[in-house]
Amino acid sequence: MLDTLLRCVAVLAVFLTFPLIIGQTEHKVMAHMQGRLGPMYAGGFHGWAQLVADGVKFAQKEDIVPAAADRRVFQLAPAVSLLPYLIVLLAVPVGPGGFVGQAIDAGLFFVLAVMGVGVIGKLMAGWASANKFSLLGGLRTAAQLMSYELPMVLAAASVAMAAGTLSLPGIVDAFEWYWIPWQAIGGFVFFTAGLAELQRPPFDMPVADSEIIFGAYTEYTGLRFAFFLLSEYAGILVVSALTAVLFLGGWHGPMPDQLGWLWTVLKTFALAFVVIWLRVTYPRLREDQLMRFAWTGLIPLALLQLALTGVVKVAIS
Repeated sequence: MLDTLLRCVAVLAVFLTFPLIIGQTEHKVMAHMQGRLGPMYAGGFHGWAQLVADGVKFAQKEDIVPAAADRRVFQLAPAVSLLPYLIVLLAVPVGPGGFVGQAIDAGLFFVLAVMGVGVIGKLMAGWASANKFSLLGGLRTAAQLMSYELPMVLAAASVAMAAGTLSLPGIVDAFEWYWIPWQAIGGFVFFTAGLAELQRPPFDMPVADSEIIFGAYTEYTGLRFAFFLLSEYAGILVVSALTAVLFLGGWHGPMPDQLGWLWTVLKTFALAFVVIWLRVTYPRLREDQLMRFAWTGLIPLALLQLALTGVVKVAIS
């Protein structure tokens, strides 16, 4: 009982701190890459207090609910969008020897299913806001989820086939160095589809602040809007951690097994940096380009990876 409680507290601590670290990193990386001066001043050295200033700003803003909105659904939507990522973190293995919140036999299916729930929060926000732009953003979110969920699942299935298990710790245990070139296509498809499900640039069509204001979040203010932003950073953490676990060997590295957790964290933050870098450097796709890329690009690549995995498995056996 005590062990379970400690694991839950540790996962909660990670959930409350790591997304904020990613958010702060995004501020600084974007400031350097785009020559932004503002984020470098708050608090003095290198603008260390920028994230604190953002938090105070959100807390000060009035919590507004539109008169025509479905009040209860509108207020619940940020929590529904955020909490699934906390549940997923419970199943992500960090190190060997049971260093995981909760080991689940079918952990791969579990995390993919729970991640899909987060999109419902954005649909709720879009529908309950009584705003046509919010509704349009919510519908785009649903369309994007359906398009990118399939290649994501196919890429994950390829790794499960290679390892012969659906358990996330089992997949990392079975990892061999040659998986990196062998599963490289699947890794690219999984990571790209994950970015699209998070609605991160260049796949942020459901938000599209220059076309539909801010998508499903248009009517949100203050802390409720901050929860949506926090869910985005938590999503970056989850997608990066899953990519590291499934395709980069998780805790495997040159360090001793006792420090395997550090190797997992380094891989996760390296992938999170790539997410930030893509936001700064790539322009947003159009809606039709977004859909075409999923159905004519990622899905054929995921099927190719699945076939390649099957051929190699048969050849080895």
